[in-house]
Amino acid sequence: MAREVPEVRGPAREIRRLPKAHLHLHFTGSMRPSTLLELADRHGVHLPEALTSGEPPKLRATDERGWFRFQRLYDIARSCLRTPEDIQRLVREAAEEEAADGSGWLEIQVDPTSYAPRLGGLIPTLEIILDAVRSASRDTGVGMAVVVAANRMKHPLDARTLARLAVRYADQGVVGFGLSNDERRGLARDFDRAFAIAREGGLLAAPHGGELAGPASVRDCLDDLHAERVGHGVRAAEDPRLLRRLAESGVTCEVCPASNVALGVYDKPEDVPLRTLYEAGVPMALGADDPLLFGSRLAAQYEIARRVHAFTDPELAELARQSVRGSRAPAELRERMLDGIDAWVSSDGTAGQPAA
Repeated sequence: MAREVPEVRGPAREIRRLPKAHLHLHFTGSMRPSTLLELADRHGVHLPEALTSGEPPKLRATDERGWFRFQRLYDIARSCLRTPEDIQRLVREAAEEEAADGSGWLEIQVDPTSYAPRLGGLIPTLEIILDAVRSASRDTGVGMAVVVAANRMKHPLDARTLARLAVRYADQGVVGFGLSNDERRGLARDFDRAFAIAREGGLLAAPHGGELAGPASVRDCLDDLHAERVGHGVRAAEDPRLLRRLAESGVTCEVCPASNVALGVYDKPEDVPLRTLYEAGVPMALGADDPLLFGSRLAAQYEIARRVHAFTDPELAELARQSVRGSRAPAELRERMLDGIDAWVSSDGTAGQPAA
C-alpha cells in the first residue's frame, strides 16, 4: 500500500526530477522519430506516411486489422536497424531520453530473433545489444538491463530457444524473460516450459497480459507462467478478485497509459483505470511502451497520472517507489533511488535531482 508522506506546499514539483524505474519499453519502439528517418534514408527503406508525418500514427488495435497495421509499422521501423552501429545508437539515445526523464533504471525488452538475420545470428545479436547497453549505461549514468521476450505468434519451441539464450546471459545484463505480441493469439500455457527454463535460470517472468484481452489473460500469466510482473495488466481492473490477488501477491503491473489510449484499449486517458489499480493496492510501474509510435515517453505517463487522474505528489512518489521495487535494479541503486524519491516529495518543488 502507499506509504503516507505529507505533501509540502510550494511550487509544483518537476516530474522529470522524480527518480523512477522504467520497466516497459520495447527496443525498436524506443527509437527517436528523427533517428528512424535518418536510418531509413541511409539504408534505402521506404517509410509510409504514418511514420514520416511528424505526428504519432492513428492506431486502433482492438480488432485484427488494426493490430496488423500496428505490427506492420513496427516491423518497417525495425527493418531500419541493420548494423551494430544502428543498435548502439538506438540504445544510447534511449538511455539519454531516460536520463532526461529522471529514470535511474531501464529494463529494455527485445526479441533478438527479429534482428538476428542482419547481425549474424541470435548469439551475436544479443551480445551486440548487451554491449550497447553497457556502453550507454556507462556514458549516461542510467542503470540498464535487458528483458528477452518471446513472440506469442511464433512456435513455443522458439520461445524455449530464447529462454535458454536469456539464461546463458543472466550474469551479463539479462534480468528477465517476457512474452509479447497479441495475447488473443496463443495460450499462455503453451509457453510454460520456456518460462520454467527462464525461472530456473534466475530470470524474472514478465509476460504481457490484460491489454487486448481481458482479466482471464492476466490470470493465465499468473497460473501458467508464474508471472512476477505483468506487461500492461490493466484489464485486471474488471475483476475485483483478481485485483486482490495481484495486490496480495505483490505482482507489479507495467501500466502504459498513453499506449492504452493510442491502441484503443480505452477511448480516453481518463478511462485508463489507474485509480482502480492504485486504490486496490496493485503495484504499478508506469511505462511508455513504444514512444516511436505513441508519441510520449516515461515522464509523460506520470503527467497523465497527475493531470488526468489527480494523483498528488505523494501518490506520484509512491508510483515511482513501486516501479523501483518491481525492478531488478541492484540493491544499492534501488536504495539510492528510493532515497531520491523521498527527497523529491519532501522538497518544496525546487530541490531534487534526476536519478541519472
